Amino acid sequence: MIDRRRLLGLGTVAALGPGLSALATPAASAASPGIRRYVRLGRTALEVSEIGFGSASSHDPDLVRHALERGVTFFDTAESYRFGWSEEAMGEGLRGVRDRVVLSSKTKAGARATQADMMAALEGSLRRLQTDYLDIYFNHAVNDVARMQNEEWWAFIERAKAQGKIRFRGMSGHGSRLAECLEYAIEHDLVDVVLVAYSFGQDPDFYDRLRHTFHFVALQPELPRALDKARQKDIGVIAMKTLMGARLNDMRAYEREGYTFAQAAFRWVLSSPRVDALLISMNSAESIDEYVAASVDPELRGEHLQLLDRYADLQHGRYCRHVCNFCEGACPERVDIAEILRTRMYAVDYRDPALAVEDYAKLGGGASACLSCAHQACLGACPYGIPIPEFTRDAATRLG
Repeated sequence: MIDRRRLLGLGTVAALGPGLSALATPAASAASPGIRRYVRLGRTALEVSEIGFGSASSHDPDLVRHALERGVTFFDTAESYRFGWSEEAMGEGLRGVRDRVVLSSKTKAGARATQADMMAALEGSLRRLQTDYLDIYFNHAVNDVARMQNEEWWAFIERAKAQGKIRFRGMSGHGSRLAECLEYAIEHDLVDVVLVAYSFGQDPDFYDRLRHTFHFVALQPELPRALDKARQKDIGVIAMKTLMGARLNDMRAYEREGYTFAQAAFRWVLSSPRVDALLISMNSAESIDEYVAASVDPELRGEHLQLLDRYADLQHGRYCRHVCNFCEGACPERVDIAEILRTRMYAVDYRDPALAVEDYAKLGGGASACLSCAHQACLGACPYGIPIPEFTRDAATRLG
């Protein structure tokens, strides 16, 4: 095993992953971009491509096959993605190669959900995926500790494992209470793998370099501390939402071949000692080729850092780091600001209005109170300068 090391600062960042394996694949050739490194996913001992295929925004089996050709061996989906069509497409795309890949899916098991509810969800996913087992099954988008405290979830997981329907337990999260939920799941040994929102935009080490320029405080350290605990217990850690809003077109003018913003952002995450692998939504053959090219070598060079710096400069005043939750309690009407801005991000930055409307509807009253707000008590609550009243009103108008 080669220890992962990281050299912070404006110079070179060298990173070699724990359990790194230089498997030869057809994709790792000079003729086409492809995955070059496969890593051990914590104590599961599953070996996965360090960049995995996310399907939140796609349902095309040809994209799954293209990713396979490029050496991707880790595929993730969820029952809720594209109303189940993403699972169906993935099942079709992976037909005949199921034993060569690591496959995960997810369900939103609530605090009062029963074992019967959860088993029905799992069996539905298995049917759509054309498989009889999942390597990892996640409790999806957890932002309430009560969901992990539900004893029905624990019992369901043990039952599903005994029946051979799942191999490992997981929790995914990207909400404002992520760190709290992670802490509970880790301390009570409820997970083998976690899938969490984590990007250079949420890493205090990144902003330590830039504080003299932007004059704002670093993020609260709860999330990095929780991930450090996961590593201590050898829990597999997968990063998602690694592109800090994914406004890729804003950066095209500053990129060149081999040095794109997405590739730089991936290399930053993969250089972290807190992360095993990352998942990214792959929506076109061109994006797959760009993304897997970040696996060419582990080195984060000065030009990559310049791209990250520029992106942070462009976006820091309009991108909500919803995990930081500095704005919690700022609204006397109890609008959940971080969650509202997360759903707005799906519409404005990801350009996925269907997902945005779906998630916004789950927030109950949403930001409707913001439409008639006169006090704007939340103004100034964001240390990064996000105009909260403007954005929450926009979310209420756009998504409500």
